[in-house]
Amino acid sequence: MSTTNEGRRPPTLRHPLKVARGLGSAKDGTHHFLVQRVTAVALVLLSIYAVGLVISLVGADFATVRARVGHPVNATLLIAFLVANFWHARLGLQVVVEDYVHTALRYSLLQLFIVFACWIAGLASVLAVVRVMLGA
Repeated sequence: MSTTNEGRRPPTLRHPLKVARGLGSAKDGTHHFLVQRVTAVALVLLSIYAVGLVISLVGADFATVRARVGHPVNATLLIAFLVANFWHARLGLQVVVEDYVHTALRYSLLQLFIVFACWIAGLASVLAVVRVMLGA
């Protein structure tokens, strides 16, 4: 009798049903996790800036607000805030749907709705800042 593992598979921690179905890691979880954390850190910093900008504009007239928001640095930081905000929101809502929606049709429709809603709202927000910046 041989004590070696010749011809035998090494032990696995996967459930036999998962092995039979061929389901495994989608190999995308780490990237999703990291992007969500990076956008969260960016949002902390950019939110402080955006709140400070809004507070500094309380009581200002429209021309002052337009001039301040239209400054290239302010417009760039506001656009970065909007992009990070909608990207982070999409990632977070995606996780909620993955965890709590178990019907295939609802899952697919909600994921599509989230992507389109975040893209449309994000583009509209960025367009608004660009219009103010260009004085249109």
